[in-house]
Amino acid sequence: MTIEVRVAQPEDVPAIDALLRASFPAPDEALLVQRLCMDGDMVLAMVAEEADALAGVAVFSRMTVEVAGKPIAAVALAPVATAPTHRRQGVAEALVAAGHDRLRDAQVMLSFVLGDPAYYGRFGYAADWATGFDSPYAGEYFMAVPLQDGAMPCGVRGRCDHAAAFAMLGEDA
Repeated sequence: MTIEVRVAQPEDVPAIDALLRASFPAPDEALLVQRLCMDGDMVLAMVAEEADALAGVAVFSRMTVEVAGKPIAAVALAPVATAPTHRRQGVAEALVAAGHDRLRDAQVMLSFVLGDPAYYGRFGYAADWATGFDSPYAGEYFMAVPLQDGAMPCGVRGRCDHAAAFAMLGEDA
């Protein structure tokens, strides 16, 4: 079978929700995606499907980021989920790469992620790119990747805020 990677459509919402609830021990990621949608902060969701079944999803949301006191276009990658039957087959890599390509074409400068450096490093994310940004998530697990051919905007790194929905992670729904 061949896996197709494409932009998520409204009819994918129930399958995305089910995949997120099945992929994580708590419903936090599914609720995060719901809140991002309701708040208008979801920028892009990529899905992978095989034989009309969802194999994975990668979600990118709006961020407020400043360099040299000026706003730059940036997103956060979260969550990424792959169905258990499709893990370790390159699905997550294909989803993130396709998302990065679309975001690059849309002139987004940076993509941030909070997670395991060993996992997200394979997508090009590194803590060095996020160092110096003013974020409550700053540290070795807060990483970024420049999307415009490795170009990082020049100037003092400033504010770096995720969408409001991220502040609700872990709270009771």
